Amino acid sequence: QLVESGGGLVQAGGSLRLSCAASGRAFSSYTMGWFRQAPGKEREFVAAIWNGGNTAYADSVKGRFTISRDNAKNTVYLQMNSLKPEDTAVYYCAARNPGGPLTDTWRYDYWGQGTQVTVSS
Repeated sequence: QLVESGGGLVQAGGSLRLSCAASGRAFSSYTMGWFRQAPGKEREFVAAIWNGGNTAYADSVKGRFTISRDNAKNTVYLQMNSLKPEDTAVYYCAARNPGGPLTDTWRYDYWGQGTQVTVSS
C-alpha cells in the first residue's frame, strides 16, 4: 500500500515536498516512481529512483524536482522547487520491480491514491 501526502496550493515559484509512505517489507527492493495527471491529459512520468539510489527525471522537471528515498522509513519523497502553473496535477506514487523503461505506467505494480498539487500564477 502506498499513501501520498504533502500536496496543496502554492504560488508560482514556490516549493512543496510530497511524501509517499509504503507498507510491506519489500520496499527497499522496489524502483519507486512519481507520476502526475492533469485534467484531460494522460498520466505522465515525473521521476524515479532505483533501489540503489540512482535517479531519473522527465525533462520538464529536471533541475527543479528532486526524488529521494529513505528505506529505513519506507518512504519516498519528491521535493518540488520553482513550481510553475503547468505543474498543476494529481501526483501519484508508484512501485515496481526493476527492469524496462521507467515511463511505462503498466510496469508499475502498486499505486497510491494521488495527492493534488495546484500552482497558481
